[in-house]
Amino acid sequence: MEPDEGPYRQSAREALYQEAIERLWAAGALYACDCRREDVEARTKDNATPGYDGFCRDRGLERGPGRALRFAVPHDGDTVVSDVIRGEVSFPRRAMEDFVVVKSDGQPLFVLANVVDDRDMAITHAIRGVDLLPSAPKGVLLWEALDRAGGATPVPLPFYAHLPLLVNEQGKKLSKRRDEVALEFYRDEGFLPAAFRNFLALLGWSPPGQEEKVPVEELVAAFDLAHVHHAPAFFDVKKLTHLNGEYVRELTGPAFVEVSRPWVDPPPEGWRPPTDPPWPPDRFDRAVFDRLAPVVQERVTTLSEVPGLVDFVFLADPSIDEDSWEKAVATDDAAPAILDAAIAAYGDCPWDAETLHEVTNRLAEEAGRKLAKAQAPIRVAVTGRRVGPPLFQSLEVLGRDEVLRRLRAARDRLSSGGASTG
Repeated sequence: MEPDEGPYRQSAREALYQEAIERLWAAGALYACDCRREDVEARTKDNATPGYDGFCRDRGLERGPGRALRFAVPHDGDTVVSDVIRGEVSFPRRAMEDFVVVKSDGQPLFVLANVVDDRDMAITHAIRGVDLLPSAPKGVLLWEALDRAGGATPVPLPFYAHLPLLVNEQGKKLSKRRDEVALEFYRDEGFLPAAFRNFLALLGWSPPGQEEKVPVEELVAAFDLAHVHHAPAFFDVKKLTHLNGEYVRELTGPAFVEVSRPWVDPPPEGWRPPTDPPWPPDRFDRAVFDRLAPVVQERVTTLSEVPGLVDFVFLADPSIDEDSWEKAVATDDAAPAILDAAIAAYGDCPWDAETLHEVTNRLAEEAGRKLAKAQAPIRVAVTGRRVGPPLFQSLEVLGRDEVLRRLRAARDRLSSGGASTG
């Protein structure tokens, strides 16, 4: 999103804040306080209500270095925050402490700067997390005091909307120190912008109906702050990943190839994932990837998974996953015969996916096995793992000579009892 204006920095708006401080001081809404934290703690350690005890409220201290300025909260009545989502929320003033608005070095705190900025910029809606709701009455009190101070023209309060917190799998508030909350992380993992936007839009709110995949135009048309939920919103990464997979499969073939490019053939300039493809750049063949792309597109949920499904084509000597080798080849008594039969049959049969499927199916029948079980040693020998794109399309794209070379290498490994191959 491109900002409409700004950015604005508090350091550049000091004159506005100081003018507001002068008005509040002149109106008697502020008082000076020289209490140290340890003094307050010593005085209030036995109090039933924590917080500042108003010690300096009636001392009549002058402003000066080392003295903070506190807002004199009225002792009677309630301050009501009108919230679009949560309705009228009342805060008894007797439970509120006289809060600091200007530090002892003369710098305004955010609570004051925020109110001054909102008034100056004619902010109509203050939309933020529910964790900031307890601070809202401070803003309302300051706003009303500025309306009264110095004969100023009253400025309408903004509409408040305190959104539900985002929580992780443990129900804890998302934290940048503990959880993956940076957009860049999800971009690097290969989540599509449209899918991520769709997911975020449904955190704490949902449009009419039960659909989870909703076009952005419908999200915009249906959104209403008043319908945002009160309960915390679960940031469900599994749900996000599933939704992203739906968006991936919806892409046209050319669009999928294009969005996959940073992961398989990173451009020399512009953005690229933090991890390069596992093959040398000169080994990548765009035409080969285009042929594999349709079957890869059906099997990935994030774009970062794409290299792992096609690396066997672009690596000159792909490594074999040891767990796959152990389960599908080394411990299968029929694997040597299946590999021998595949080497013989693949040597002179027509080289297309349909024929390769038929030939391998016959090998399976001769071995007394179902196709899925019989093709497992072939897949591991050729691709290095038990899971990947459809085997016969993979064999066709890889080519007869390379397929036979890898099958013979696997057969030699079995004969020698070697631990690894390439």
